[in-house]
Amino acid sequence: MMHTELEVYKSSLLLVKEIYNITKDFPADEKWGLISQMKRAANSVPYNIAEGCGRKTKAELLNFLNIALGSITELNTQIDIAIMLDFIPEKEKADKCRELALSVKRQLLGLIKANNK
Repeated sequence: MMHTELEVYKSSLLLVKEIYNITKDFPADEKWGLISQMKRAANSVPYNIAEGCGRKTKAELLNFLNIALGSITELNTQIDIAIMLDFIPEKEKADKCRELALSVKRQLLGLIKANNK
């Protein structure tokens, strides 16, 4: 399966873009803290989807999809922290971020379930 054809991969790239956009406005002293962690977790999702699709066995694919699932769960927590600290003051931006992350998580869970059969 080509990872570039998967909706979850496409959605995860949109999420990466959104994370990069919102973290531009975070306090400068968070550059090596929350900003770095959010970018790392966001990038990990499409990286692991791609790597899993490039592997030979379904077990390997599932392993990388589960790593991506862990990363999206971590990112959801980081988004919650950023909102709690008022680093994302605009409700619309915060809601968009949460919705995108939740959508990616649901898509990943669906892909994992489909490949567990």
